[in-house]
Amino acid sequence: MNTTRLPDILKKSQSQILDEWIKQQLAEGGARKDLIKDAELRKQSEGFLSQLQRGAQSGEMVNIKAPAWSATLELLGDLARQRERMGFSPSETALFIFSLKEPLLTQVRSELSKEPESMINESIGISALLDKLGLYTTEVYQAAREEVIRRQQEEMLELSTPVVKMWDGIVALPLIGTLDSARTSVVMESLLQRIVETGSEIAIIDITGVPTVDTLVAQHLLKTVAAARLMGADCIISGIRPQIAQTMVHLAIDLSAVTTKASMAEALKTALMRTGHRVVKEAIAKA
Repeated sequence: MNTTRLPDILKKSQSQILDEWIKQQLAEGGARKDLIKDAELRKQSEGFLSQLQRGAQSGEMVNIKAPAWSATLELLGDLARQRERMGFSPSETALFIFSLKEPLLTQVRSELSKEPESMINESIGISALLDKLGLYTTEVYQAAREEVIRRQQEEMLELSTPVVKMWDGIVALPLIGTLDSARTSVVMESLLQRIVETGSEIAIIDITGVPTVDTLVAQHLLKTVAAARLMGADCIISGIRPQIAQTMVHLAIDLSAVTTKASMAEALKTALMRTGHRVVKEAIAKA
């Protein structure tokens, strides 16, 4: 474990370091006046300096995963996630830590000017510590951003797979875009849930908006059909365009066990007939 003069320096000169640090953040763009108020920025900065002092009192300046730094990491984690939500960029968030280097090292040089060896060792240790804390802040920010993107992707998948009730006992699932493994899982869940909610006997899966159908896409479709059958609903696949039909034949994709139709209208007509309804075109009387 290392010995450090950092706690004493922070205790003695915290107010001066804080003022210079805030100026540095404003100068380097780490503080966005359009996103954070001066009072909040000062509160966050003051809180970090206090935690930095407590962590350094342990003498551990190398391993930031040590228990002495847990409160500091928690504070930085909360700050990084908050700034990600507020709209700060990754570099602006990292500057919260990195902009502290110059004010802090300036104070170290001033306090230890008569002890050259101690000044050099202290400067190296503090610089390395701030680098690690800055990188940790960036990692938490990135993880928070990836979590937001993941949630948005899931929400988009759900929105892109709406299951519509067409008639009593008939639901339809129009697919648009590529059908991959992740989306197939969402499709299955949405379709099965809707089948249960409506008590439907027939589900129409329309692939008019699916650009290409290869072996993998066909397998995903068959999995969805099989899952629906386990719930007691038959499936009709509509939107089989000539190009897709040719591709399926070329790839020897067997959909013989599934009813297929060229259009949603044809599929709906078939579904209505299967549920005991009859589609009749009524003649319009001439005036």
